Amino acid sequence: MTEPDNFDERLRQRANRSHLLDTIPVDLEPHGNIPNTPLAASTISFALGALFSLGTALFLSGGRVCPWWATYQLGFFLAAWSAFHWGEFAVTAGWNRDKCSVDSFLLDNGATYHVANGSALVEYLITLYFKPSLKTFPYISQLGIALALSGQILRTAAMIYASTNFSHSVAFRKRESHKLVTDGVYSWSRHPSYAGFFYWALGTQLVLQNPVCFIGFAMTLWRFFSRRIRVEERALVQFFAEDYHAYRRRVGTRIPFIP
Repeated sequence: MTEPDNFDERLRQRANRSHLLDTIPVDLEPHGNIPNTPLAASTISFALGALFSLGTALFLSGGRVCPWWATYQLGFFLAAWSAFHWGEFAVTAGWNRDKCSVDSFLLDNGATYHVANGSALVEYLITLYFKPSLKTFPYISQLGIALALSGQILRTAAMIYASTNFSHSVAFRKRESHKLVTDGVYSWSRHPSYAGFFYWALGTQLVLQNPVCFIGFAMTLWRFFSRRIRVEERALVQFFAEDYHAYRRRVGTRIPFIP
């Protein structure tokens, strides 16, 4: 399209265009606790990137003798946590832009979430300081690394594969673009993004060798996803009727004891 010669008309046309850096989701109001601006998004991305770099360097170096807390386990946890939150925003921006906002980082995810991660760090550091021998079982951490990476890959794949059908919040109104996705990773799990997060979170606690938080995470996440899946599937039955009933009979959630 050619630009008009009139300068004022060019300004009016540009004002009416949606800016490429706008992150204003359709039918989804941001919480408002974090400014929904490109500056906020870029600042958060920079902070998460810096934390990821620090954690990765610590992990790859195998930890340091001094200071006492600089372990490869803590490095992996920091890298995995920052990568998860950056990835939530990046995948939403790339494959589901109509739902993208600063809330897509999932940093405004409720106090319980941050208390849980803070508790994981406290348990790890206190145990490491007073009883470091309890953190010296490499096979447990290696299992945790494999579980966390697998969970992250599963969740990211689910978000990409579902594309615009994915939402961080439960949809109670069917849009024309809504489709029932049953192939790809969805042929293995009805809720692969939930299963992915479940195993990612438990994997991080195995890496840290946190028995208390591992049990706490497992119980809390199981209860949360059990309730959320029930609510979400009531809406999906309304949207897709017998097609969803047949899909549910055929494919499980892959979260233990949630059929």
